[in-house]
Amino acid sequence: MKSPFFCLAFAALLTLPALARAAEAVTVFENVRIFDGQTARLSEPRHVLVRENRIERISATPIPTDRRADTVLVAGEGRTLMPGLIDAHTHIMFATLSQAALLTSDLGFVTVAAARAAEEALLHGFTSFRDLGGPVFGLKRGIDLGLARGPRIWPSGAHISQTGGHGDFRLPTDFPAGCCSFSYGERIGATAIADGADQVLQRTREQLALGASQIKLMAGGGAASHYDPLDVTQYTVPELRAGVEAAANWGTYVTVHAYTPRAIRQAVEAGVKCVEHGQLMDEATARLLGEKGVWLCLQTFTLDRPSAFPEGSPNRLKQLEVAKGTDNAYRWAKQFGIPVAWGSDVLFNANAAQEQLLALARLTNWYSPGEALIMATSRNAELLALSGPRNPYPGRLGVVAEGTLADLLLVDGNPLEDIGVLTEPERRLVVVMKDGRIYKHARSQP
Repeated sequence: MKSPFFCLAFAALLTLPALARAAEAVTVFENVRIFDGQTARLSEPRHVLVRENRIERISATPIPTDRRADTVLVAGEGRTLMPGLIDAHTHIMFATLSQAALLTSDLGFVTVAAARAAEEALLHGFTSFRDLGGPVFGLKRGIDLGLARGPRIWPSGAHISQTGGHGDFRLPTDFPAGCCSFSYGERIGATAIADGADQVLQRTREQLALGASQIKLMAGGGAASHYDPLDVTQYTVPELRAGVEAAANWGTYVTVHAYTPRAIRQAVEAGVKCVEHGQLMDEATARLLGEKGVWLCLQTFTLDRPSAFPEGSPNRLKQLEVAKGTDNAYRWAKQFGIPVAWGSDVLFNANAAQEQLLALARLTNWYSPGEALIMATSRNAELLALSGPRNPYPGRLGVVAEGTLADLLLVDGNPLEDIGVLTEPERRLVVVMKDGRIYKHARSQP
């Protein structure tokens, strides 16, 4: 039995305040043109006052300050002030290392690599991540406490997969699995193998207990996994529904990895709120998503997208098959009014942060730059809000408006005309602010 001291100490650790925010810190952005995250146009010159971690005032005239020593004045000089970027499908623990390294490395090393990737992503303008699978709880907590620098993280924890599913990375020699034996990936919280509704229920509750803001279930075949062809449908409706009901009891939702019509339709029948990918769906399934109002978090998977897998390998062939369906998925999503979010899903890429920006820029294959940036800010913020009371960062994100959380970028150029300016963060990204704190403030270079 745990002692009262242990219980109090554990509770204190869970409620430690963030170290990153200075009390009553004040920042004033002078002479900026605002992209508010909701309309695809820039405002006339404005002045913006940030106090602590919120936007307090937006004014057409200069804002007087008391000139305290800790007041930061940022000369906008007509540049664009916009919301921080939100990536709605990340795996930050798996972003920059090879798959082989991830399957054989100590979790401490993986976390160090992920911390570096998180900081780089923040400095490239990504202030929020919805992380959809991986042992990310420790990194999230370190960032929230100011011990590391990175985006806000909405964690799913371990992705939950059936045996032989998209989240099963055990070796063939691990089969048949013994009763109550766990692979390395399961022991570190990277994945959770669950077969049958009761096991799905248990694994879902475990991730919620650890702090998951939403739950990720693998409902179909995937490109990065080895056992499952893309056409395989994973889990049954009762199994999926067990996860959905457990998440609903905690006030949050389930999202699923699914490409094909059968996998998507089964997940919708089970009550999921969001589908990740969907590139291989048909027109009728797209219509169903629109009618049900189920979110579709799409990725700009194109045939020329960089791959961690060798040409001709089974995994690479699966990636190419998915990419061929990307254009149809975006076209049908627009046609049938599906609520669409954007996520990069960058994996095993040493240049993950730069690839995130390129993946965002590829949205202009289907949308105007303004539409793409609305999706990567206010629309993605709407998806984050589906986690309800499990939202780890209460407050409004993805917009520039009085009273909203101060996640802001100052950009040299107009990304609503040329989204490519965001792919040059070293030259074009002058200020990165998250939660009212400036993490980057540099002069743009000619």
